[in-house]
Formats: sequence, C-alpha cells, structure tokens
Amino acid sequence: MSDLRLVIFDVDGTLVDSQAEIVAAMTSAFAGEGLDLPDRQRLLSIVGLSLDEAFIQLCPDSDAARRARLVAGYKNSYMDLRDSQRKFGPMFPGAMDVLQSLAAQEETFLAVATGKSRRGLDKLLEYYELTGFFHSEQVSDHHPSKPNPSMILTALNDTGVDAARTVMIGDTTFDMDMGRAAGVRTIGVSWGYHPADSLRPDVLIEDFAALPEAVDQLTGN
Repeated sequence: MSDLRLVIFDVDGTLVDSQAEIVAAMTSAFAGEGLDLPDRQRLLSIVGLSLDEAFIQLCPDSDAARRARLVAGYKNSYMDLRDSQRKFGPMFPGAMDVLQSLAAQEETFLAVATGKSRRGLDKLLEYYELTGFFHSEQVSDHHPSKPNPSMILTALNDTGVDAARTVMIGDTTFDMDMGRAAGVRTIGVSWGYHPADSLRPDVLIEDFAALPEAVDQLTGN
C-alpha cells in the first residue's frame, strides 16, 4: 500500500460554486422563522460545517427547537431548488479536467469529505456524472462536523492509504483544520468562501492547473 496516495476534496467552494443555492436556501429558512438574514459574507463563512453546527454559529441565541426548524427549512428549500432548477452551481474552471487526470493514475485514490448530506452529494454526483468516481465519500450524516477529523480518518481506513501520502483540498479553515487534526497535508484554494490568507495550508493554489504539482509535492511523488 505504500505506493498509493489519497487526494481528498471538499465540495462546496472547492469543486463546485454553490453559493447561489446556499444563500437562497438560507434566505428561505430564515424567512420561515421570521428572523433577519445574516449578510452574505456571514452566510458563506459557515459553508462546510454540518447544518446543525452552522445554525449554532449563525443563531447562537436561538434554542435547539428553533435551530432544528431552521435546519429542516434549509434542507427542504435546498431540495426544492434542486428539483425546480434541475441543475447545480458550476464546477470551478479546470476542476473536471484535473479530477479525470488524477483518477487515471493507478496509484491515486480520490475521495470527498463534505458538509453535504448523503442525499445532496448523491444528487450532485449524479448531475455531474461522477457517481462511483470516488473511492471514499464522506458526508455530514455520518460524522461530527468539520473540523473534527472523522471524515478523513474514515477515508484513510476505507482506502488503506497512509496519512503521510494523503492530502486534503479545501477552501475553508474548517477543511485545513480537519486535515491537520487528521495528520495529513493540506492544499488550500484561493477561489472559495473563506479568505485565502486565513487558511494557512501547506500549499495554496490559485487555479486548478496548479493542483497536480502541489499533490506531487506533498505526497512525495
């Protein structure tokens, strides 16, 4: 197994620009509870967290029952948007090409670690014809929220790849902190939902074309 390596991707803000759908679903959820909507920057700052944790961050003064209603309202609105629009936000430029290039390498396993639900990820993978593409798919239904390392540790167990040969790629501090907590190297992307200068990754990239070299650098290839 020592020759294998694992490349783990966050989804929202890293592979796919989902901000329009996220903000629309948040707007509906807050309106349903008669609450003032946080500004766009605040809403995007919690992308990557599980919804339970996201609403704790966004609504610290609300009780658990109200936060549960907000979670349900968000999920229902998000799925209604999916069903009515029948599309997802665009993949970031170059993402698909790099995914396909990495997947063609026999020694490279691919995984995702996302705050999306199982249902949400399944629909996204189906839309982009990526069903079955990843060796390990970790979602919020089965893990504590990022930055807990559970998702990455499970992906390592799924694939049998050593942490020293693994990288976590993401756009938020939650992704980077999760990677560090799991003992893997981190690659931050500059185009996502957290300011690039807040990430503190092992390597920061400005576009997808730079990703293969960064992966090689951090996995010793």
